Amino acid sequence: MKLAFLPIIAGVIFGVTAPILVYFGNPGNMGMCAACFTRDIAGAISLHQIGTLQYIRPEIIGLIFGALIASFIFGEFRARSGSAPIVRFMLGAFAMIGALVFLGCPWRMWLRLSGGDLSAIAGIFGFLAGVIIGLVFLKRGFSLGRNRPTSKIVGLAFPIFAFILFALLMWGVFDNNTLIKESTKGPASQHAPLIISLIAGLVLGGIFQRSRFCTIAAFRDSILFKDTHMLQGIIALIIVAAITNMALGSFHLGFINQPIAHNDTIWNFLGMLLSSLAFTLAGGCPGRQLVLAGEGDGDAGVFVFGLLFGAAFAHNFAIASSPAGITANAPITVILGIIFCLIVAIFAKERRV
Repeated sequence: MKLAFLPIIAGVIFGVTAPILVYFGNPGNMGMCAACFTRDIAGAISLHQIGTLQYIRPEIIGLIFGALIASFIFGEFRARSGSAPIVRFMLGAFAMIGALVFLGCPWRMWLRLSGGDLSAIAGIFGFLAGVIIGLVFLKRGFSLGRNRPTSKIVGLAFPIFAFILFALLMWGVFDNNTLIKESTKGPASQHAPLIISLIAGLVLGGIFQRSRFCTIAAFRDSILFKDTHMLQGIIALIIVAAITNMALGSFHLGFINQPIAHNDTIWNFLGMLLSSLAFTLAGGCPGRQLVLAGEGDGDAGVFVFGLLFGAAFAHNFAIASSPAGITANAPITVILGIIFCLIVAIFAKERRV
């Protein structure tokens, strides 16, 4: 087996960085979570009103800027868009709902496991099931269609949105009269210093752009093409993050008293199944979508806006879980999300003219 240099380097850097961000203040096993951090941003700009989940996470801004800078340096910035925007938006929304029922994106799923949280195992099986279901439809011809090259300003629209978020974040730093909300207690109040978070996001955005690091691609390529190139990066992430957690004293093996997690096995499984199915149909995990949006992919930007909408919807309608468990509204919403994904998977096929 040929070693995959860039994915392994990406996994190693991620595996070291995420626990260090927890050491400096981020919530436990949440050094980097594309779903949870996007949810906090949704709260900060008042898309939902949960007082403990409001903070413009610099890691996300850094991730987008890192991908943007790397894509320009290496001549890979390509403005493109135009593939099934409404469906991608809804896939993003349901992917976020599934992630918030499980309490984490695929990145956090692996970080939870590497921190000793065994309740993540049900989510891992759900993740694999969602990927496999998505691959069945991919082999049957599923496609959201191809995007097309477009003008550079269209490709820069999402990085401009990230810059606006950065400006709003700075407004809050220097002016107490900011319109942006910031939690004083709860998960969103727990964060590493701004400059450390921003630098971490920049570094990860750059290496993820170069390596195409993606949790969905890791298993999709392994199953479809017997290509373990990306999977080696995921394995490196898990091993290095576990070692770093142990070194920092933040490894706690077990099912109970795990940070921001619950033990409902069925809905951990189904929540992550919904997420990974939506990610597979959309072409990548939420972190990969953020990176793609940073390098000019307008369709990925639409998907991320769907994530923002899904985060707001999940909290405004009491769907998101908490450490106490799932809510009464979660099961019906997750089932509806899976049905939506299956309908899209069955009927969406690229027309050839």
